[in-house]
Amino acid sequence: MGQGLSCRERRENALFGAIRDGELELVEALAEADRSSLAQTKGRGKLSPLHVAAANGRFEVLSMILDRCGNPDILNRQRQTPLMLATMHGKIACVQRLIEAGANILMFDSVNGRTCLHYASYYGHSDCLKAILSAARSDPVANSWGFARFVNIRDAGGATPLHLAARQRRSECVHVLLDHGALVCASTGGYSYPGSTPLHLAARGGSLECVRELLAWGANRLQLDSSGRIPFTVALKNKNRACAALLNPSAAEPLVWPSPLKFISELNPDAKALLERALMEANLEREKAILKEAVSESSPLNPDIEIDDNVSEASEVELCCICFDQLCTIEIRPCGHQMCAHCLLALCCHKKPHLMATCAAAPLCPFCRSSISQLVVANINTNNEREVESSPSKPRRSRKSNFSEGSSSFKSLSAMGSFGRMGGRNSGKVAAESSEDVDKP
Repeated sequence: MGQGLSCRERRENALFGAIRDGELELVEALAEADRSSLAQTKGRGKLSPLHVAAANGRFEVLSMILDRCGNPDILNRQRQTPLMLATMHGKIACVQRLIEAGANILMFDSVNGRTCLHYASYYGHSDCLKAILSAARSDPVANSWGFARFVNIRDAGGATPLHLAARQRRSECVHVLLDHGALVCASTGGYSYPGSTPLHLAARGGSLECVRELLAWGANRLQLDSSGRIPFTVALKNKNRACAALLNPSAAEPLVWPSPLKFISELNPDAKALLERALMEANLEREKAILKEAVSESSPLNPDIEIDDNVSEASEVELCCICFDQLCTIEIRPCGHQMCAHCLLALCCHKKPHLMATCAAAPLCPFCRSSISQLVVANINTNNEREVESSPSKPRRSRKSNFSEGSSSFKSLSAMGSFGRMGGRNSGKVAAESSEDVDKP
C-alpha cells in the first residue's frame, strides 16, 4: 500500500509541476491517464490544478482545465478562488479567461473576508482591477448588489478596496477606483486604526501620489478618525513631511474634480484626459508653492506631467480668449464655443464644495450663457493647415500656464471687458471689427 501511495504522490507531483511550468502536452497526457486528476487538491493549502495554473499565469493550461472541468470557482483551504490568486499575482490574461468562464467576482475568502477586487487593489494590479470592474457592470451577481455597492464592498475589517490601495501606496489603483465611484471619505471598521479614511491611510503610508489623487477627488483634510486625529496629524506622526505639508489645514485648498456635474460624468475619454491633465498641472503648481519651504530639493515631488509644447513659437494658433495663454482644447456643446481645459476647470470647480452644502448649479457657457450639455475635444488649427488673419494684437501660445495663480480667477476677463466683444463661435479668435476695443493681454 505504501508503494501505491508513493506512485500516486509521484503522479500528483508530476501533474502539478507540469502545470506550474506550463507544459500543456504533458498536462493533457497526465489528465488522459487519470481523468480525476484535474479535480484533485494538493498539500495543506488544498490547491487545485486550476489554482496553480492561475497563480502562475499559465493561460493555455488554465483554458484546458476550464474546458474539461467547467468549475472556475473551486476553493482552496482559505476559500480563495483561482480568480483571487490570478489577481493577486497580476496575471491579467488568466483573470480575463476566468471571468469569461463565469467566475464569481463576489466570492469572499476566509482570511480577511476579501474579494478579488480587494486583491487587485491591495497588490496594485490596475489592469486586473479594470477587468473586474468592467465585468461588474454586466455580471448578474454584481448587478444584484448594484455597481456602486460592489465598488465600495468592505472586507471583514471594514476596509474598502480604496482603503487598501491607499494604504499600500497604489496610486494608479486609487485613481481607477475613484473614477468608478469609490467613496473618498468612507471610514474603516477594524482595519488599521478604526475610523480611518483613505486619506488617513495614504498619510500613514507616505504616498504623495495617493494623497494628491484623494485630495483632487474631494477628500476632507479635517475628517477625524476614531482617535480624533486628522490626516495631517497622522502624516506628522509617521514622519511623512511632504504629505503633511499638503494635508496641513492652513495650506491652500486643491482643485477638486467636478464629478457631480452631469456633463463631466459623461465625458468621452479624450476630453476627460485633457481635463484630468489640466487639474493635475494646476494642483502641482499649488504643491510647489506649499512644499517650497516644507521639503528640500530632493523631495519626491517631481512633477511627472510637463506641458506638451507641440506648436512652435512662430505658429499662429487659436488661443483661449479667457486666459490668452493656452490652446483651445475643449469645445462646449451645443453652442460650439471653445476654451482651454484650465479655464474650463476654473469655471467648474473654482472652489471646493462644502460637504454639507447642496449641489451647486451647473455652470453656463461663459461666452453666451447657455447651458452646457456636452464637452468634446476641439479641433486645433494652425497656420500650417489654414491661413490665419494676421493681427498685431493676436496672442501667441505661451509655454507657461497662468492657471496656477488662482483657480477662481479669469485674468483676461477684466482686460476684455465682456464676452460680447468676441466674434464667431470659436472663442480663440477676436472679431476684427472689435479688435480695437479689446485690450492686449
